[in-house]
Amino acid sequence: MQEYDAVAGMTTPTHQADVVALSELTCLILPAEHINLLKPKSIWSSDEAMEKDSLMEQILHLDPVDVNIFQGITLPDAPKFGKVFGGQFVGQALAAASKTVDCLKVVHSLHAYFLLVGDFDMPIIYQVHRVRDGKSFTTRRVEAIQKGKVVFTLLASFQKEEEGFNHLLATIPSVPYPDELLSMEDLRDRRIFDPRLPRTYRNKVATAEFVPWPIEIRFCHPNTSTSYTKSPPSLRYWFRARDPLSDDQALHRCVVAYASDLIFLQVSLNPHREKGLKSSSVSLDHSMWFHRTLRADDWLLFAIDSPNAHAARGYVMGQIFNKKGELVVTATQEGLLRRARAPTPSAASKL
Repeated sequence: MQEYDAVAGMTTPTHQADVVALSELTCLILPAEHINLLKPKSIWSSDEAMEKDSLMEQILHLDPVDVNIFQGITLPDAPKFGKVFGGQFVGQALAAASKTVDCLKVVHSLHAYFLLVGDFDMPIIYQVHRVRDGKSFTTRRVEAIQKGKVVFTLLASFQKEEEGFNHLLATIPSVPYPDELLSMEDLRDRRIFDPRLPRTYRNKVATAEFVPWPIEIRFCHPNTSTSYTKSPPSLRYWFRARDPLSDDQALHRCVVAYASDLIFLQVSLNPHREKGLKSSSVSLDHSMWFHRTLRADDWLLFAIDSPNAHAARGYVMGQIFNKKGELVVTATQEGLLRRARAPTPSAASKL
């Protein structure tokens, strides 16, 4: 490509280039052949790089369908619990919203509602609505759609990092460090061979399919994680992503959002556990506030308490601390808690 210079009376060669705006004042001019340098190495990576990503990044991976529209799936190795895992909705929806936000802003709060049970055998469409774009704050609303119906909705607010007042009153609970605690795999083996437990329960644990979660968890009080004994409506456990993650702070917050729903609502059921109890639970809403920068691939302590259960609903609130004792996230959730209904006997045939 050539351009004619009227002053010099000659043509000069020019090169095609892509211009990417970084701010209102600064632009980066990059030759088109080097455009690949602008591609991030995180959950926003291309399909070609997805195979090299960690399982957690693959779970949160979304394919762009159109402007503000993304598609996610439920991987075979991802937790399901008989339906699309609620944390997957939260993590993927937050990832979809993050893809439409200035990279200098990260999520500081989210509020989500679980409307219908998700089908893990079909893709999920995430429609992002750009509610507001400001200098310091950005707001996004995301709808997860299956079979033409909105099954989940999320409202998230993003903020550009800035200096401000700082204080911290929350204190990390006094608990053992994760290196001193058993993994979920170790706990499973212990239950299988513990003679104090009913044989029927041990056989159930031994025969149940066990697929490690992409989130590693170590309980500070193992007895509270069993389904055969009553315990206080509280739980403390350390968690982290099993595989190392990139430095993208948006990714780390999506992973924590995903992990926050794994054992959250079940704490409301702890005081009511008894032999033979069969229950059903469904998350209704979920809120999170991100207070400080964090790493989801380093140990975080989740301190959960359930101050109330009433009218078939349980309420839980949690604080997430890093190893330095800093409060990094606060979360709350309300969900439906019911005793499992006995199956209705089918009508006898008249024939």
